[in-house]
Amino acid sequence: MKKTAVVVGLGISGVGASLLLRKKGWKVKVTEEIDSPQVRAKIASFGKVASEMEFEIGKHTRDFIKGADLVVTSPGVRDESGPLKWAKELKIPVIDEIELGYRFCPARIVAVTGTNGKSTTVTLIGKILKAAGYDAVVCGNIGSSFAEKTLSLKKDSVVVLELSSFQLQRIDTFRPYVSVFLNLTQNHYDRHKDLKEYINAKMNIFMNQKMGDWAILNYEDKNFKQVKKRIKSRVLYFGNPPTKDSAYLNDGTIYINVKGKPKRVVSTDDLMLQGQHNLKNAMAAILVGLIFKVDIETMRDVLKSFRGLEHRCEFVEKFGGVRFINDSKSTTVDSAICAINAINRPVILIAGGRDKGSDFTLLRSIAENKLKAIVLIGESREKIKTQLLGTTLMHEADDLSDAVNLSFNAAEKGDVVLLSPMCASFDMFKNFEHRGEIFKEAVILLKEKCSAPELCKTR
Repeated sequence: MKKTAVVVGLGISGVGASLLLRKKGWKVKVTEEIDSPQVRAKIASFGKVASEMEFEIGKHTRDFIKGADLVVTSPGVRDESGPLKWAKELKIPVIDEIELGYRFCPARIVAVTGTNGKSTTVTLIGKILKAAGYDAVVCGNIGSSFAEKTLSLKKDSVVVLELSSFQLQRIDTFRPYVSVFLNLTQNHYDRHKDLKEYINAKMNIFMNQKMGDWAILNYEDKNFKQVKKRIKSRVLYFGNPPTKDSAYLNDGTIYINVKGKPKRVVSTDDLMLQGQHNLKNAMAAILVGLIFKVDIETMRDVLKSFRGLEHRCEFVEKFGGVRFINDSKSTTVDSAICAINAINRPVILIAGGRDKGSDFTLLRSIAENKLKAIVLIGESREKIKTQLLGTTLMHEADDLSDAVNLSFNAAEKGDVVLLSPMCASFDMFKNFEHRGEIFKEAVILLKEKCSAPELCKTR
């Protein structure tokens, strides 16, 4: 008799989990609280298989879950949601899509977590491994379902998996061959009650590792010692000061120290990635390459050609002497600080969105010296304004297009307009990608207006 799984949600994770379970012979039921043309289009995308599945849309009900052998949830679903509460009452096991994918994954896994820099690092790792001839598959929080990717993985593939704290909360047997812990700062207090709960979720990345596995840690992170004492695998470090078996920076050059022997990897002058935070991301990626025996020349070539990611400190345009940078992926105060510090010019910051319980006062330390003005959008406008009052000029905008215009009017030749919101995008946009695209469209439209002086405001 077929086992039955209920998948909660029809997002990327839910679709991937459903496809994997169906392929593995499970009876699949999907419950989605939203009923919209987009949801119905996703159901239609299953094709003929949809007729063999059962769907509940526009609501969640206890009866739909009753009798299931397993509930698979997406990272966005909260513990207090109806399906997860009912599953607990009915004693039905609940796992995340990441745990499900792992149970059917034949390949080695490189898992990357941290508050900031995950997407840049997993992309760079994927490029290094591919350049060395590996079948490297990048997925997870970066936008592709791990569960769905397992359907095409081979034993000699390498999965490079970006993981958020939400994706690590409900794992059970998940065991990466390499776990990378980039950094840890306050984040997602809208979901985690305090820093301890957030750290515990992140620490699950090491939970099942053994001595034959690897952990890569940030030597300079303030939570380093707390993380280190809970690890059972072999450990490599990145950051200064240099230690045995590490990657570190010395006199403008990244080195790796293998068994006490330093080897030069690349000069920072040859990198397109900017900022100290990106140097650390690069060092973490280099250590993964070291574990997989990628030669230094190959890693150097990839590092020198890597331009970074869309929506992460992405150069958009320059006109009127003003540069526009899209850092829409910045959803934390710390990531915004990193972006601001990577710019050696006066900055007009566009910030705001849905607050994740962040402490925006952390920006005060650099706001007075680095920010010419802040233009605020979204639900968190008043909170940011209150917490940064007195640090610099502040303006409020009706929408992102208005924010771009206000920022341009506040800028002078040589300044940078930076979208680095410090907040989630869901108050005004579908996701951070949508927010970044709207920003770029507004910049391009403003540039076109400024080609006709009568349409462009003077500054």
